[in-house]
Amino acid sequence: MTAAFDPSLSLVAKLKALTLSGELKTDPAQMAVAARLDKILLALADSPAAAKSSALGWLFGRKKREKPIRGLYVHGSVGRGKTMLMDMFFDMAMIRRKRRAHFHEFMADVHARIHAHRQKLKAGETKEADPVPPVAAALFAEAELLCFDEFTVTDIADAMILARLFGELFKRGCVLVATSNVEPDNLYRDGLNRGLFLPFVDLLKAHVDVVSLDSPTDYRMEKLDSLPVYLTPINAETDAAMDRAWKAATDGHRPAAVEIDRMGRSIPVRQAAGRAARFTFAELCEAPLGAADYLAIVERFDVVFLDHIPRLGPEKRNETKRFIILVDALYDQGARLIASAAAMPEDLLTERRGTEGFEFDRTISRLFEMRSGEYQRRHAELLAEM
Repeated sequence: MTAAFDPSLSLVAKLKALTLSGELKTDPAQMAVAARLDKILLALADSPAAAKSSALGWLFGRKKREKPIRGLYVHGSVGRGKTMLMDMFFDMAMIRRKRRAHFHEFMADVHARIHAHRQKLKAGETKEADPVPPVAAALFAEAELLCFDEFTVTDIADAMILARLFGELFKRGCVLVATSNVEPDNLYRDGLNRGLFLPFVDLLKAHVDVVSLDSPTDYRMEKLDSLPVYLTPINAETDAAMDRAWKAATDGHRPAAVEIDRMGRSIPVRQAAGRAARFTFAELCEAPLGAADYLAIVERFDVVFLDHIPRLGPEKRNETKRFIILVDALYDQGARLIASAAAMPEDLLTERRGTEGFEFDRTISRLFEMRSGEYQRRHAELLAEM
């Protein structure tokens, strides 16, 4: 017997409770999406894959679903509460095998599994030439519910495999719930060989309902606008202020370590949550990173926290150059920077020498401009265009 679904623990009930407590504002658009997610929660609680009251109940309760459960694809602008609803839904889903991941991380895992299968085929350890069915079977065995935050397709390798991969997953009964900034018809827009990708869009629509979260309020920007931007000097007080700012900026998201794959190697991100990432100066400017790496970071994250920018003396020439390039990348892409530093921007460089001295003047100017209300409005406009 499956565990009973308690309506009082529904997303709608939880949102109402948070509204009454003052933690959230009343938002009809969020409530409507929560009601759609509650239907999936109810279906999952009543499915054979739901959590059982005992191990034996799980063992003997396995059977095929009579009717596939339709998933949900929620799209809308940044800061409308999509991730918050996703996290609540995932926590409340009464199913043992479930997985929540950023879409790019999931696809990196898929490609790694396909590569491993091909290596086994080459070594004669398997006779199955097509890696997609066994990879899909393994993924489904681990998670019958997949939750993707920030579903977006930019890589041609991902685009070419999605229809086949999810055809196998949906055939097995996989339930997909995803959030995205774009509606399905605009996925991989203008991508190379997009015509080969379009069958996936049709497949997606056949297995999930598509809903727009058109909340009039950008809650994320409300939080960001109230945060400190540049904290100095470096001490316990500014560290605590950075922690408070990070907690506010990542409200509704779960910080976790991730990696950004780039040209056969990865860029580690110690803390990431949604579109925000947190680094130390050492992690970004003492590591052997370049302009392309910083652009890859900004493509993934539009709010960057940078802890402990030191004073930059002649012994830190390489670090200074990387810092200049990092600020250029953030500024050119309209990203938000929230930083703690040993000194104000004009006092960071201890000696002005040649070209770097002139370049750092630009960095100083940009650091000051990035603290302005006009720059913050530009950031909001860029997000609205995503």
